[in-house]
Amino acid sequence: MTIMSSALDTRDPEVRLRALFDRGTLRLLQERDGSGVLAARGQVDGTPVIAFASDATRMGGAMGTEGCRHIVDAIDAAVRERVPVIGLWHSGGARLPEGVVALDAVGQVFAAMVRASGRVPQISVVLGPAAGGAAYGPALTDIVIMSGAGRIFVTGPEVVRSVTGEQVDMERLGGPEPHGRRSGVVHVTTKDDESALHTARQLASLLGRQGRISPADVAEAADLGALLPEQASRAYDVKPLVAGLLDEPGVELHAKWAPNVVTTLGRFAGRTVGVIANNPLRLGGCLDAASAEKAARFVRMCDSLGVPLIVLVDVPGYLPGVGQEWDGVVRRGAKLLHAFAEAVVPRVTLVTRKAYGGAYIAMNSRSLGATAVFAWPNAEVAVMGASAAVNILHRKRLAAAPADQREALRARLVDEHLEHVGGLNRALEIGVVDEIVKPADTRRRIAEALAAVPAARGTHGNIPL
Repeated sequence: MTIMSSALDTRDPEVRLRALFDRGTLRLLQERDGSGVLAARGQVDGTPVIAFASDATRMGGAMGTEGCRHIVDAIDAAVRERVPVIGLWHSGGARLPEGVVALDAVGQVFAAMVRASGRVPQISVVLGPAAGGAAYGPALTDIVIMSGAGRIFVTGPEVVRSVTGEQVDMERLGGPEPHGRRSGVVHVTTKDDESALHTARQLASLLGRQGRISPADVAEAADLGALLPEQASRAYDVKPLVAGLLDEPGVELHAKWAPNVVTTLGRFAGRTVGVIANNPLRLGGCLDAASAEKAARFVRMCDSLGVPLIVLVDVPGYLPGVGQEWDGVVRRGAKLLHAFAEAVVPRVTLVTRKAYGGAYIAMNSRSLGATAVFAWPNAEVAVMGASAAVNILHRKRLAAAPADQREALRARLVDEHLEHVGGLNRALEIGVVDEIVKPADTRRRIAEALAAVPAARGTHGNIPL
């Protein structure tokens, strides 16, 4: 079907779909009508994609029976053709004049999204207010992108004021700041619509055309170890290490929410991969309730879409405290354990500095089924740091030692602890670490490990954890 002429209104769905697809590839799936939705097929960097867009020029993009049917048909077509589906959202929710009939139609959209979950990539781009049913639509998809003008909320500011008395505007209630930093509803925030659509194109290309691992083509970057500080106790930002590992900069998801863990989609040795990394710049790299949940959802998304995982580990443990316990760190931390243990995609772990305690297990350990576990030469794998362990295990002995001999005794006990209880050599001996790799050889060894196992894909959906 050929496209029809579109209005100059930037909210017009055809204008937005043209901006999303490669030039000249857009083909409408139905004639323009008053349904409030327009669906089309086209290409993104040569990758076939199906997309639908709210028509904000008609009743604020409200969703009625016909519009919802167009969305369901688009999603079902994407599943049949095994291609990504992208939704461009700018909608006030269900159409009030249609009453419960519209609500039923919106429910059918939700059901179609759940049917498609884990079968094809689903990407949402929020370009204006998305309220009520139009808020839950994006939330059911794999990745949510929000432009500067985007807003997501179940009920608008007027309803909030009338029911709770809280004074709030649309931006503070459901804009990029609250959803990008506080709630975790939005994976990527951008300054404008153009940037949002550009990000959607990047993600559609990464997930729709994943490629193959080619170890022979791996070119080593500059020494990755140089990206870490010389002092093992110093904090650092792991993002340059993630960028150095990938072929080119990827797309970070949830950059501002739970930033003590970094989750990025990108290409490695020619293939799309997901990278999860502890970030010592935030909370010392500790896992906490929010970051465990964030990482768990990323793992399950990658597993359901057949995306291999690379896990960069530098973690001192779980963040302690009453707040964490009350915030459900046990329940939410268990999500990460479950996600890794359930995953079947190839997944390689690299311990760069340390992996301690329960967080060592959670970050794709051998016990949870890692494909391979590598470590840099100075890495530590233990229940806790040797010095802290000695302080606990030998507290009385240290206290009884003469003051001038105490530090020498502590150093000797630390060496004995590393030799007999833990440390990298012990980890190699029992097989929980496969190999010590030099930083300069890291990319090649990871590529070889990923290429050595068959591709696999989880059979589950991607519930929004």
